[in-house]
Amino acid sequence: MGEVDGRRERRAGNRQAAIEALVELFGEDRFQPSTVEISERAGISARSLFRYFDDQDDLVRAAIDHNLSAARPLLEIDIAPDTPTAEKVDRIVAARVRLFDATAPAARAARVSAHRHEILAAQIQESRAFLRAQLRRTFAPELRGAPAARFPVLDVLCSFETYELLRRDQGMSSRRAAKVLTAAIVALVEIP
Repeated sequence: MGEVDGRRERRAGNRQAAIEALVELFGEDRFQPSTVEISERAGISARSLFRYFDDQDDLVRAAIDHNLSAARPLLEIDIAPDTPTAEKVDRIVAARVRLFDATAPAARAARVSAHRHEILAAQIQESRAFLRAQLRRTFAPELRGAPAARFPVLDVLCSFETYELLRRDQGMSSRRAAKVLTAAIVALVEIP
């Protein structure tokens, strides 16, 4: 019995090491590393890697799930609809910055891989829908009677993709990106 438990523990440890190795590689912007690179980083043999995963796609999904599951508590924010608009904007932006900074490597990897993974594509859509609904609830009073185009623009401003453009394409710090987003959202929701 002890031998079986030891094998299970070793197997679970090796599986976790492979997942963590791939998450580290994602953090280095290496979204499609070879099995040799992953196994070397994990400290296991390349041949044994697929004792723990069906294939490389299964490992990619597991690594993305691992990173995103750690960030799930960051999804929930409690903002009452009657909270002053400026405070809502500050809290939404702060929450999104925390979430996007925590999930950036996995979110990038998911977007790179989504075209060949139905599950990842569906997860991205679910996350977007959740965050969109959160915005709709939070800013319902400010958007009541506003032109129909205002909410889609708010959704885009509060998206991972916009944050990525500010951070990576325009080279802004998290703090600077947050200030830019805050100013844009305030202008958008306060337009009469």
